[in-house]
Amino acid sequence: MRKINLKVAVCLLAGSCMLSSCMVGSWGLFNKYADWQTHMTDNKFVNAVVGFVLGVICYPVCGLVDALVLNTIEFWSGDNPVASNVGKTQNVMGQDGRLYAVKYLKDGYEVKAPNGEITLFTYNKKDNSWSMSQNGFTKEIFRFNEDGKSIKVEMNGETRDFTLNEQGVRDAEFAACNGLYFAAR
Repeated sequence: MRKINLKVAVCLLAGSCMLSSCMVGSWGLFNKYADWQTHMTDNKFVNAVVGFVLGVICYPVCGLVDALVLNTIEFWSGDNPVASNVGKTQNVMGQDGRLYAVKYLKDGYEVKAPNGEITLFTYNKKDNSWSMSQNGFTKEIFRFNEDGKSIKVEMNGETRDFTLNEQGVRDAEFAACNGLYFAAR
C-alpha cells in the first residue's frame, strides 16, 4: 500500500470543500470589488490593465474573506454586512412609462414618484409582514402565513389566503377585480 502524500491530501480536501456546491452566500465583497474594478473609469482598457495588476492580490483576498468570514456571518445571521444595498437608489420604469426612484432601506424600500410623492414599503420581521405608508397613513399589504407557502391579505373588507404559486396569483387577480376577470393574456 502506498503512502499518501500530505500535500496531495490537503489539496484534495481543500478542493472538495471549495468546489462543492455547498458554498452559500452572496459573495458581497468579491462582487463589489469586481464591479468597482470593471467600472472604475470610462475606459475599458484602463480598467483591464488595473484589474490585471490589482486582481492578482485583491481577488484571492476578497474571495478568502468572503468564504471564511462574510459568508459564514451571512449563513448564521441571514445578513451579509458587505452585500447590503442600504442607501442606494435605483431608477425604475413604471408601467405608466415614468421613472420612479427606488431607495433601498434597511427594512424595505422608499419609492419617490416623478411628482415627488413618497411611498414607503416596510418589512416587519416580527410579524413577517409588508406594509405601505403614504401621506402619514400606514396599511399592511400582506403577511406571510406560518406554512411559508401562502400569504394573508385583507381585500374588500375580508381576510383571504393566497398560495404563492400561479394559481394563487390568478385567485388574487380575480378577487382584486371583485369577481370580474377578463382574459387579456
